[in-house]
Amino acid sequence: MSKLATKAKEEFAKLLPPTIFFLVGLHLVALLRTLMLTGTGISPLSSAQITIGALILGKAVLIADMFPFINRYPDKPLMFNIAWKTAIYMLIAMLVHYLERLIDFWREAGGFVAGNQKMLAEIVWPHFWAIQIFLFTLILMYCTAREVIRAVGADKVRRMFFGPL
Repeated sequence: MSKLATKAKEEFAKLLPPTIFFLVGLHLVALLRTLMLTGTGISPLSSAQITIGALILGKAVLIADMFPFINRYPDKPLMFNIAWKTAIYMLIAMLVHYLERLIDFWREAGGFVAGNQKMLAEIVWPHFWAIQIFLFTLILMYCTAREVIRAVGADKVRRMFFGPL
């Protein structure tokens, strides 16, 4: 196998877990949004958009993990890295969620500033915060699982869940 193929296989193997996690999670977010938006005339995201979003989030997590500041507390109890990574990923998720909503209003209003003002006036904030709470829970679960797997070891976790390989 060539070096390029080996590297591509290795990258794909790293990309798969966060992408699958976020694919399932974002589909749950879409279902939640659809249930909240029923009757409002706002169309929910398509499955293709959600899949692309999950791929982007999966790759973003891998890229963020390359920065030295992301694993800031490797020698402290897991709680520190979990809280740190959850806060960083949550800020990014909140920004993306805000921008996603802003783009819809930007198109309607015809300009960035007008779209932002229209969004701030018309957005259903309880829906926005409900999605944020769900995303926070999802990201916290992801960060917790990743840190436990990092500390215990992937092979041992696999054996714990699925028995001897």
